[in-house]
Amino acid sequence: MKKLAHTKPVVLVTAPRLIGDAEKILLDAGAELTFMQYPVNEDSLIAQFERQAVDAVVMRGPPPLTRRVLTAAQQLKVISKTGAGYDSVDLDAATELGIAMIVTRGANADAVAEHTLALMLSLARALPRYDRDLRNGIWKDPSGSVKGFRGQSVGVLGYGAIGRKAAKLADAFGAHVLIHSRSAIADLPAGMEVEPDFERFLSRVDFLSLHCPLTPKTKGLIGERQLGLMKPTAFIINTSRGTVIDEPALIAALTSGRLAGAGLDTFATEPPAPENPLFSLPNVIVTPHIAAATEHAANNMGDMAAKSVLSYLRGEIYDELSVMNPVVLQQSSRRPRSPGSA
Repeated sequence: MKKLAHTKPVVLVTAPRLIGDAEKILLDAGAELTFMQYPVNEDSLIAQFERQAVDAVVMRGPPPLTRRVLTAAQQLKVISKTGAGYDSVDLDAATELGIAMIVTRGANADAVAEHTLALMLSLARALPRYDRDLRNGIWKDPSGSVKGFRGQSVGVLGYGAIGRKAAKLADAFGAHVLIHSRSAIADLPAGMEVEPDFERFLSRVDFLSLHCPLTPKTKGLIGERQLGLMKPTAFIINTSRGTVIDEPALIAALTSGRLAGAGLDTFATEPPAPENPLFSLPNVIVTPHIAAATEHAANNMGDMAAKSVLSYLRGEIYDELSVMNPVVLQQSSRRPRSPGSA
């Protein structure tokens, strides 16, 4: 762990502002804050690091913290992300340079799980279609019906903080929850089921909800073959990362009727092009990567990110499981300790 070169730490925020009490938490602790204006890119980050010795970064959004950028940040000791996704950070480079990568584990779980369930329920009850029809003067078809949600099988792919919350909500609304996770699940709630076989898991679900991080192993995890294993009546929900799904394969499945519909908060390219075919499909609900955008979640993420920075610079760890490259903690003679430990 790199040692502080001065007593007043400089914290760079990769956005024009912080949310909630995060700014006050940092200032009250004596930190010097520097904010960045959009767009934040490699050149603007490098220029900032060359102008100022920065001890910590509070990372908002997906700034490109590439090897080139991190190499320029010669005093940087810790990156603290307001959220769980850090795929725009070169983690290997950060680890080699002794820079800790910390996320706000679980801080936005309630918000993302709520959004996930909202997409499921909207698809199950065909709300976009009814809204569109009524606005166009079309009243209900008395003989028509919709899929509904109670009794359906909801497949939760990834059982971290968000996956757990989404599974709990789906269960509370009467769905049968199936879980597929790389990690062992020791505390499975009553009524839920683990399906260890990935292909069988896909074939069983009526709603597939993605809650896995973006890694080299999960990029393109849901492609043409995997979509072909799903029921043609099934829906897919993505509030994780867009490139977990092969987007052209998804478009083909939705266009051909091979898949009933999708609720998407993330996309392969963000922001997506206005002509993206997904926007013209009537069986798709799209939202602009705002699943975590609630006041409660934003406050939680900001507060946790600020506290993680301050703890780390004091030689402590706010939440050990939130450190994505824990080997960095052993790169000095004094490993950071948990607050309050001896």
